[in-house]
This record gives sequence, C-alpha cells and structure tokens, in this order.
Amino acid sequence: MTPQTSLSSTGLDLTGVSSTLRKHLPFTAELERCVPLAGDASNRRYYRLHLSMAPVSSVVLMKLADTEGFKASEEAVSGAGGDVTELPFTNILKHLQKTGVQVPALYFYDESCGLLYLEDFGDVTLAQAWQESAPAIGEDLYCKAVDQLVQLHLQASHPSSDPCVALTRSFDVPLYLWEFEHFLEYGIVVRERPMCVDDQMPVREEFQKMAEWLASQPQVFTHRDYHSRNLMVDGERLGVIDFQDALMGPVTYDLASLLRDSYIALDEGVIDRLIARYVEAMRQNLPVSQQLAMLFHDPEAFRRLFDFTSIQRNLKAAGRFVYIDRVKGNSNFLASIPHTLKNVRANLEKYPQLHRLLTHLTPYIPEWR
Repeated sequence: MTPQTSLSSTGLDLTGVSSTLRKHLPFTAELERCVPLAGDASNRRYYRLHLSMAPVSSVVLMKLADTEGFKASEEAVSGAGGDVTELPFTNILKHLQKTGVQVPALYFYDESCGLLYLEDFGDVTLAQAWQESAPAIGEDLYCKAVDQLVQLHLQASHPSSDPCVALTRSFDVPLYLWEFEHFLEYGIVVRERPMCVDDQMPVREEFQKMAEWLASQPQVFTHRDYHSRNLMVDGERLGVIDFQDALMGPVTYDLASLLRDSYIALDEGVIDRLIARYVEAMRQNLPVSQQLAMLFHDPEAFRRLFDFTSIQRNLKAAGRFVYIDRVKGNSNFLASIPHTLKNVRANLEKYPQLHRLLTHLTPYIPEWR
C-alpha cells in the first residue's frame, strides 16, 4: 500500500518518510498511515506513523519547529557553557538511557529534515489513567512514577562517559527570577492589571529571597516537567517524555511537579504517602554523609523545600499558561490556572514568613479575592 503524499494535510513529505522507514531504521517498515497527534505547549509537532511489515505497529515522529531550533531551549536556562553542538533531546536521551529510566528509543534522527523517529509509548497519559482508574489503582500508578523519579535522581545526577548538557546548566538565582518575572508579566499584568509600586516592591523582595534560598539547596538531575501529561502508561511501563529542558535543580522540584500538578488534584493523604515513599527510597540509597542525604533525615525541612518549590513551580506555570494563550494562540491551558493558583495560595497560607507575599499578590489574582 502506498501512502498518499500530501504536504497540505500533514505538512510532511510522506514519500521521504516512507523512504526513511525502509532504509534508515533498525528495522524495515512500510508506512500505512500518518496521523497528526495533539501537541504540547512547545513549537514541536508530533505524528503517529502506522506501520506494516515491521516488528512494531507504529512509531512517533517528532518534527522540530526549526532544524536549527535546538540552539535555544523552549524554556529559559542558566549555566550552560560553550556552543550547543547537539540536539538537547538526543543528548539527554543518551544520558537517560544509561540509567534504566523508561525513555523512548530513538530509531533514527533525520537531522537535515528535523525529524526524529521514536518509540511509541501510546496515547494513555498518567493523567488519563488516573482519571479512569479506581483510587487504589491510581495511587499504584503514582507509586510507579515516584519510584522512577527516585531512579532518575539517583542515576542521572552524575556525569557518564558522554557529556550531558543537563548537568552543565542549573536553576540559579537569575533563572528563578526570570520565571518569577514571567509570572508577573503574564499572570498579573497581562491577565489582570499592572501592580502598583506599593505592591510590586514587596513582591519582588520576597521573590528575591525565595530565589536565593532555593538556589542554595542541594541539586539533582531535574526533568523540569515531570507531571501527569509527560508520563505515558504503556502496559506495565511508565514512559518518560519531554525531558529536553532538563537541568540541575532542587531535589523536590520534580516531586512538586508531579504531586502539585496543574492538571490533577491529588488527595492530601495521597500526597503525604507519596512524599514519604520518595523520602524513604532516597534515604536508603544515599550515604548519610552527603549534604543531600541530610534533607531526608529532616522531614520538616524536606516538606518546607517541597512546598516552596511547589510555589515557584506553580507560579511559573500559571504565567506560562497565559503566555501560551496570548503569544502562541493556544488557550487549552487556561482552564488549569485556577487549580494551579489554588495550590499556591494554600502553601503561602501555610508559612507565616510568606504572608507578606500573599497579601501583596492577592489584589491581582481574582481566584484569591
């Protein structure tokens, strides 16, 4: 069967794709159908290539927005030194493949066309599986996500034989402040109205203190978007995707992304149990002498760091959702803003030292008034 070549319907040269499937993958395959997939918040586009005469029924085709686009991350980054000579996705993928974390196999990278032929983990995200499962089964899925996160943090945080770009960049004070400013610009000014000086100054002072404190914490390899829409339930496996913006960050950042998700509202009891599961697994595998390990022997300090990274992460996400709507014309994420900001308010109320920030932000956040 010869697939129809149509640049207008798919934006792809299907004749070229068919040729690649026959000649350049680890196996020979014939293209049956090419189906566009719902994209994420990035400029990348995704397709499912349905195959015949192959050991797998499909592969995912990722099309870069620009064949030179790898020179700049979709997200702001800090600390990366030197020229970027390799696509961050492929560089970080190679690093993660050595850790045993379930990342997709890369069958072929057609660099000249900006096309990556990837293992297909299917369509079922952790978010969808959780929503369709009984509570006990849903919690078991989250236990798998936490266990894989432990493996990611323990195994990917150290250099291997091949340099990994994620280990050369980190969450530092300038990056935290950039993300806070991103929230102020889009989550406050664009969404609501400009702040008056009497509110703006104390908010920026509190953001500065939080940025400095977070940047001083021990760091691990941080996926940066480890949440329910980037974890794919593929039978017994939990596939990890969208890791190209990884960097070094606080040990609680990915855990906060997962458990204080913008898309899923987990019961507080479930969150407490999952945090305890993560802490116990990390404590068992880290030498007590390490600075990082000290956090896992101080539950109050760990929870404070978890809550503070949740605040930073959720504020950034709320601003990002408005940015994606106003700048990229994608309004799909706006519905997640109220839940995201509800998480922020709950954490700000929990700590007296954060009440000043709560007081001066509240007039500009309609969900809090």
